[in-house]
Amino acid sequence: MNIYFACSITGGREFEPVFQAIVGTMLKAGHQVPTAHLADPSVGQMEIVVAAADVYDRDVAWIRAADVLVAEVSTPSHGVGYEIGFALGMGKPVLACYQAGRRISKMISGNPDANLVVKSYYDVEEAVSIVNVFLKNPHCYNCEISH
Repeated sequence: MNIYFACSITGGREFEPVFQAIVGTMLKAGHQVPTAHLADPSVGQMEIVVAAADVYDRDVAWIRAADVLVAEVSTPSHGVGYEIGFALGMGKPVLACYQAGRRISKMISGNPDANLVVKSYYDVEEAVSIVNVFLKNPHCYNCEISH
């Protein structure tokens, strides 16, 4: 499966270990993750040299090519919110996961789109488990675990 992984880059990297665990698990399972570099601690330095228009064109192309979008949304990010909306607008399944107890945008938590799954997690292992369940059947996540 081709998976677009989204997470905060400029808004904060507090959840980097979660990003790394999610991306590592997806890659180990044999999925294609063109945005795997977003989990790398040096992503800020890698991305700073890429022009804004090039990032937009590249990322939109990756979302269009993706089967699903998996986003870690514990840290507010304009880009991640845009990417989620873009993917949903294309009818793609989207998982937005976040650390339990964190406040996330009501534009995400209140969105009734049937293709959007919003789940909280308590630790890295639970985050990975949520992603794995979603990827087993992204069109019917709620068939296995309630939203």
